[in-house]
Amino acid sequence: MSEPYEEIVEGETILRFPPPPRHEQILQRLRETLADHVRRTPVSRLLAPRSIVQFSPGTFLRPDLTVVATPTGKPWLVVEIIHAEDHRMDTVLKKDIYETCRIPRLWIVDARYDNAEVYHTGTYGLALKSMLAGRESLTDPLLPQMALSMSSLFAPEASS
Repeated sequence: MSEPYEEIVEGETILRFPPPPRHEQILQRLRETLADHVRRTPVSRLLAPRSIVQFSPGTFLRPDLTVVATPTGKPWLVVEIIHAEDHRMDTVLKKDIYETCRIPRLWIVDARYDNAEVYHTGTYGLALKSMLAGRESLTDPLLPQMALSMSSLFAPEASS
C-alpha cells in the first residue's frame, strides 16, 4: 500500500502514512510464510495485508497482517510491523485494543532493531512469550512446522 490510509479508534479517524520500503519488504516475507502455513490449516484464513478489521463498535483497524478463524471470522493472530514513525500507534494504542479484545496472538515485528516480540493472551491479558532476534526463529504451536528465522526476515533486499 503506497498511499495514506485511515484507521478508526472509538469513532476517531486517524490518518496513517504509507510505510517505508523496508517495512513493506518485511511484510511481504511474513505474508508469504504465513500464507504457506495457513493454507495447511483449514480452520484459518490469512487476510490481505492491511485489511480493515472491526475490533469493537467504532474501532476499525488495519493490522499489517491478520489471521482469522474460518468458522467465526474472528482474528486469532495479528501482526504489526513497526518503524520509527508509527511506534506509539502500533505498540501502545493498538496493542491495548488487541489486549482488550483478547486477541490470542500478537506479533510485534520491529524493523528498527530487527527483532520480534511474541505475545499470547493469558489470564491477565497479553503476556510477552518471547523476544526474537539474530539466529532465532519465529514459531507458533498453532502454525505447525512454521519456523521463520529472524536473519532471513530482516535480511537486506537482494540486489538485482
